[in-house]
Amino acid sequence: MRKSYLFSPGPTPVPPAVLAANAEPMVHHRGPDFREVYERTLARLGEVYRTQSPVLLFSASGTGAMDSAVTNLCRPGERVAVVVAGAFGERWAKMCNHYELDVARIDYAWGERPNPDEVASAVRESGAGVVFATQSETSTGVVTDVQALKSAVGDAVLVIDAVSSLGAVPLETDEWSLDVVVSGSQKALMCPPGLAMASVAEPLWDRLPSSRSFYFDWKATRRAQEVFDAAFTPAVSLIRGLDVALGLLLEEGLDEACERHMRLGRATRAGIKAMGLELFSPDDDSSAVVTAIRTPAGIDAPRLLRDLRERHGVTLAPGQGALKPDVFRIGHIGWFDIFDIAVALAAVEVGLTELGAEIERGVAVGAAFEAYELPVAAA
Repeated sequence: MRKSYLFSPGPTPVPPAVLAANAEPMVHHRGPDFREVYERTLARLGEVYRTQSPVLLFSASGTGAMDSAVTNLCRPGERVAVVVAGAFGERWAKMCNHYELDVARIDYAWGERPNPDEVASAVRESGAGVVFATQSETSTGVVTDVQALKSAVGDAVLVIDAVSSLGAVPLETDEWSLDVVVSGSQKALMCPPGLAMASVAEPLWDRLPSSRSFYFDWKATRRAQEVFDAAFTPAVSLIRGLDVALGLLLEEGLDEACERHMRLGRATRAGIKAMGLELFSPDDDSSAVVTAIRTPAGIDAPRLLRDLRERHGVTLAPGQGALKPDVFRIGHIGWFDIFDIAVALAAVEVGLTELGAEIERGVAVGAAFEAYELPVAAA
């Protein structure tokens, strides 16, 4: 049986202890043994979010948490602003349009980092009271400064997609006064897909409209969670795994986890540049979630990824949208270390060489290790 390697930015590899928890015998979700796990998981989510406000947990993908934000915050026809700088900004816009909101798009080129002052000016001009944005745009590798964004938009309600950033890059929900932060289990939280979460700042609760969703009703979910229950049958096995994964993350330390991800991103970029390849994602330490890379001239990115998967058992992520023919991505969030990055870089070198690309061989791994060992403050 051939060994396989997964380097996507989600789903990400799952630690054995989490898999073991997922595989434990089923228990009743209303029983005391599961309630104990549920209570601990909710508390740990608050620690990872760094918030004292409720963190709501849903059995859904991260998109479910996004859906919950739109359907619990906004009424039909309400004016909202959406920051669009990649595939997941586009998802916010599509979702808001689907629910018949009056959407003011704030568009940036894919790969461009949104400017908080520009966003704030556009929000004021639009008259929007709710702003939807993405912290880590997984399609491009760009990480937005959401602390500065919240300071800039002021009293507008800021909703942040942190599906790929929670647990990977700094996120201080309470300290930065972030209103709503949504995320999912399958990325830096090191779990299988299937759980979504949303933190909702306490001042919002008294002015929430009636939910437009039955399943994702924030008020009903909060009432159930306050007695360590669930509004509906939860994904029992996944929550058990999430409990273990959050424990691992907190044991490592959130600051330490963010530093590790920063170093892994730095190492990946160094190895890619050593081969002579061009980065699409930013070449700075903010790009700690995923590295997006342009293929050399004449090389088809989907062909490269297919060959790596079918011939060598290595799965990288494709580009999205218009980037698909010319860009591929290496995820480095979650249960990764520097030796995983060495494997990913070696695979890219092998795959490109087999396709006839002219690259520097035998230097990428060494460059990655050297960059990984640089002091944290080094550029």
